[in-house]
Amino acid sequence: MELKRVVVTGLGALTPIGNTVPAYWDGLLNGVSGAAPITQFDASKFKTKFACEVKDFDILDFMDRKEARKVDPFVHYALASTDEAVKDAALDFEQLDTNRIGVIWGSGIGGLKTFLDEVKSFVLGDGTPRFNPFFIPKMIVDIAPGHISMRYGLRGPNFSCVSACASSTNAMIDAFNYIRTGVADIIVTGGSEAIINEAGMGGFNALHALSTRNDDPQTASRPFDKDRDGFVAGEGSGTIILESLEHALARGAKIYAEVIGGGLSADANHITAPHPEGLGARLVMSNALRDAQMDVTDIDYINVHGTSTPLGDLSETKAIRELFGDHAYELNISSTKSMTGHLLGAAGAVEAIASILAVYHDIVPPTINHFTDDPELDNKLNFTFNKPQKRVVNAAMSNTFGFGGHNASVIVKKYKA
Repeated sequence: MELKRVVVTGLGALTPIGNTVPAYWDGLLNGVSGAAPITQFDASKFKTKFACEVKDFDILDFMDRKEARKVDPFVHYALASTDEAVKDAALDFEQLDTNRIGVIWGSGIGGLKTFLDEVKSFVLGDGTPRFNPFFIPKMIVDIAPGHISMRYGLRGPNFSCVSACASSTNAMIDAFNYIRTGVADIIVTGGSEAIINEAGMGGFNALHALSTRNDDPQTASRPFDKDRDGFVAGEGSGTIILESLEHALARGAKIYAEVIGGGLSADANHITAPHPEGLGARLVMSNALRDAQMDVTDIDYINVHGTSTPLGDLSETKAIRELFGDHAYELNISSTKSMTGHLLGAAGAVEAIASILAVYHDIVPPTINHFTDDPELDNKLNFTFNKPQKRVVNAAMSNTFGFGGHNASVIVKKYKA
């Protein structure tokens, strides 16, 4: 089988530093932190009292109040970013074969707020089961692509990927494979997450995974810094329109970049901790390069998982240095989580958008909040600290790693006819 080329023709983003792609990109280049005290619930008794929340968002801009009440916030976010991406790609579904347009979505947790609210209502009640009839369809992870498909009448492949924080990268790789093997012409892919609530924050606090820098939230996410103390929880959504090159050219679509390869691996090590030597991270990057038929020297930029946890940043750095060898020192590396926080299942999509735009604009977004070098890391590596860097970015790699040892890496490059 001759594999089809796959290109990016539309982008949409709803993030803690911008509610559209232009606003998000501007926030990245200006080193804006999305972290602030939590507003969605009273966090005064929690170990962590801050997060990277979506700001000034109103779902009523996208659907009516009655319908919005039937949908969890993680789907609200998915619909918002997809609305932008569909418009950006100039998709006229009345003129397209919607039987060959699918939706493959990622979310690590899904409708956590719905689950929390319904169980809380039952436990605090008199024991009579008065559950909302929309409880289950609001909560389940696969409902996001379901709603997207119903909104636009898309009858192609439709499902969700769940691999914790690697979920939306996994979804993007699946979408890439469905298009290049001819199953679909277009896939709407991406991911969304909405876990800034008592259960989400309390659960991650119990794992000692979150930063507790309550005195200075804006600098709490500090990947590769000596004093990093955990990740900052984020929320939001990213949507990427993937399309076969021949289909995109036939309708005169704008092309941001070409998706060239993807890799998957498992750490097979621990439920939450990465492999200390970065074996799974090294393997997934190697698998992505092999799939793309690229050498390490072809990569210019890596948008790393870079969560700001002591073990994770060290493990990923080891993996990069060992796989890329001398070329590791020619790379730009950055963690945009320093600005957005960790969007969990949506991280891969939002960070892939950053990687696509880095290729499109030849600018690498920074890793902000760097104050002190960590002697355990190789500080000869270019972590793009604190300021963006202009350079030719012919190809970029985006890494995401999830609890359970799930790893996914995707590679995008400049589109050339």
